[in-house]
Amino acid sequence: MSAKVPSPRLHADVEKILTRYRQRIEDARVYDVAIVSPLLEAERLSQKLGNRVLLKREDLQPVFSFKLRGAYNKIVGLSDEERARGVITASAGNHAQGVALAAKRLGLTAWIVMPKTTPAVKVEAVRRFGGKAILHGDTYDEAREHALALTAERGMTMVHPYDDPAVIAGQGTVGKEIFEQCPEADVVFVCVGGGGLLAGVAAYLKALKPSIKIIAVEPDDSNCFAAALAVGRRVTLARAGLFADGVSVRQVGEETFRVARHLVDDTVLVDADEICAAIRDVFYDQRALPEPAGALAVAGMKKWVAEHGINGQTLVATVSGANVNFDRLRHIAERAELGDNAEALLAVTIAEKPGSFKRFLREIGRRPITEFNYRYSGPSQAHVFVGVKLTEGDVERDALIGALRGHGYPVVDMSANEMAKVHVRFMVGGRAPDLKNERLFRFEFPERPSACLDFLGAVGSRWNISLFHYRNHGAAYGRVLCGLQVPRGEWGECRRSLDALGYRYWEETANPAYDLFLGT
Repeated sequence: MSAKVPSPRLHADVEKILTRYRQRIEDARVYDVAIVSPLLEAERLSQKLGNRVLLKREDLQPVFSFKLRGAYNKIVGLSDEERARGVITASAGNHAQGVALAAKRLGLTAWIVMPKTTPAVKVEAVRRFGGKAILHGDTYDEAREHALALTAERGMTMVHPYDDPAVIAGQGTVGKEIFEQCPEADVVFVCVGGGGLLAGVAAYLKALKPSIKIIAVEPDDSNCFAAALAVGRRVTLARAGLFADGVSVRQVGEETFRVARHLVDDTVLVDADEICAAIRDVFYDQRALPEPAGALAVAGMKKWVAEHGINGQTLVATVSGANVNFDRLRHIAERAELGDNAEALLAVTIAEKPGSFKRFLREIGRRPITEFNYRYSGPSQAHVFVGVKLTEGDVERDALIGALRGHGYPVVDMSANEMAKVHVRFMVGGRAPDLKNERLFRFEFPERPSACLDFLGAVGSRWNISLFHYRNHGAAYGRVLCGLQVPRGEWGECRRSLDALGYRYWEETANPAYDLFLGT
């Protein structure tokens, strides 16, 4: 859901911010390394949303992201003494490439501290540009702390990825180009991590056109800017999701929040499936493949238009980066249909007798079947897990479920059931009738070599593992479904052991997908 933000009142302090940043942005030196990225019409999205949709293609920059703008503007402004000491930064990947390229162009040493979870394509790019890649920690915050320690130890100059006026000004040149390319734009959607791009774009556009709407878009599991707006001060999230790794930040920047909080008209939060659907939309329109953070603004635009019923306006969305690991595309393609309400996942019970399978398919009609899993469940009934492609979203799904129930079929809608989407659809039929005391848990394992061993250390030999299913198609976390045989008197001890492990988990013993397809 979007979080409503009051329209900014341009009081004296805000006017000073706008004046100062407009000048900084106009003076920014970025075009030694950056291009003026095209603002391209997205015909398919325009037709789909009933608005003129334009995509600001920052994924076409030399490092496939807008980040080199701010990095270069900061580094080119350093003194000779600062340059001689070399530069260092912490980054989830795109800023890292910008710093590496800028340092190479200016003949400087660059050290880049990156989380171990950073996609390999970004790490390799940093090394290709001549930067020294140092992998440390599982999150940006851990990498940042290590970079600060190295800065103090080595005396190098820190190039912050977002919380620096020179960096913000460099990113703000994106807003300057948008205004020059499309001064009639009504609404601009900007992705948010630490807030550098948002602050720069909003400051420039609001300075020249106060009536323009600026919409900030964040993942629902990395919503540090929206959380800060809600309470009027910066907050630190307990954790930040890693799917959109380019915006995986627990706390918005101090300077970026000071600037952007008065200039943003609305915020939108989107989930991973909605981001996947937006990646597919950009591909269909532009034959481009943005990374999850790169498609974030497009996902927010789609959601905001649907929630507000906007039509006939000119909308701009930043496509901010395209540094995506190729193997992650499997996960993205798998979830895109669900993110756009273009697929229904249904669990249906049918009679176990000749002809019942054919009769069921007849009730589905001529709708395309995306997958079909059938499992004998006894002499009188069978369970079917079926995926159906939709063209009319929720309305069509509800109508299909109603029609099936009207013909006597018990139906459970699994379309929003995370366990069913990630695991059960690949495990249908795995029953163990004589198993006792089984409890089912769904985990997110961090993608590091010791994750499974750490889990086994927590479980120990106390509780038998009765089911284990692991999946990861390039996602930031390994998805695990695990069954444990836990006698009733040991439930509390088991919970404490799992809590102490620190992995996110959910108990799924009462999940209907377990009861229908896996349970005892």
